[in-house]
Amino acid sequence: MSDKEIDEPTGVETTGHEWDGIKELNNPLPRWWLILLWISVVWSVVYWVLMPSWPGITGYFAGVRNHSERANVDAALAALDAERSVQMQQLLTVASIDEVEADPQLLQFAMNAGASLFGDNCATCHGAGGQGFRGYPSLVDDAWLWGGTLDDIEKTLHHGIRSTHPDTRISIMLAYGETGAFSADQIDDLVEYVVHISGRDADMEAVARAETNFVQLCAACHGADGKGDQLQGSPDLTDAIWLYGGERKDLQETLYYGRAGVMPHWTERLTDEQITALAVYVHSLGGGE
Repeated sequence: MSDKEIDEPTGVETTGHEWDGIKELNNPLPRWWLILLWISVVWSVVYWVLMPSWPGITGYFAGVRNHSERANVDAALAALDAERSVQMQQLLTVASIDEVEADPQLLQFAMNAGASLFGDNCATCHGAGGQGFRGYPSLVDDAWLWGGTLDDIEKTLHHGIRSTHPDTRISIMLAYGETGAFSADQIDDLVEYVVHISGRDADMEAVARAETNFVQLCAACHGADGKGDQLQGSPDLTDAIWLYGGERKDLQETLYYGRAGVMPHWTERLTDEQITALAVYVHSLGGGE
């Protein structure tokens, strides 16, 4: 259909287009809509000129304003670091948690900074609330392998445990089964001994058989009473807190294969001030000594 005509039901001129007997009406767009459209077009052209926009072969058009959100973020972070520097430096002077708690503003700052650092660096292994997981110690109880004072926690953060730091803390649960130091029967007896000293029902004949082996090989680290030694990072075997599980099968696995988990050191990633703030936060989780 080439000639335009008036649609009888509506009285509107057609565009001349027709499909299967359906004619297209020539209804113009509302004037306000067209005005907004052209304003948007003009605004986009102005934006392209003023702001970073078109990509090029070796870069991009930076805009006549030379605007950069990356530079703005860097400037904001630098200003924030400068604002925090006084309190961060103050953290380095504290010798105990009591000194931090005596200054409410410093305590609040350390807690806020520590919580942020914990979420970014520690929560993956220890959990968002510090509750820990199998193989990753809980930070909310009173069981500390290497001590739970502010100084102890800072030292662990600085040096790590079995990490690559030259001064890292070292403690290894030997693989008594794999090395052949104990037979399978002796390991079973030692499992019963550990179950017994942790306050659970055990095979007392097996406990009696295992006592000599425990005293000769295990007591050097865990103590004659099995209560552990923080100086060596040796866990208490008499409580109900088990890093790798306290069921018989878990204890058999530990005795046979040994344990040697790694706590990384943070001196290369965090500043001394950040480590102190993180230590204050960890100490506050409920298990700090």
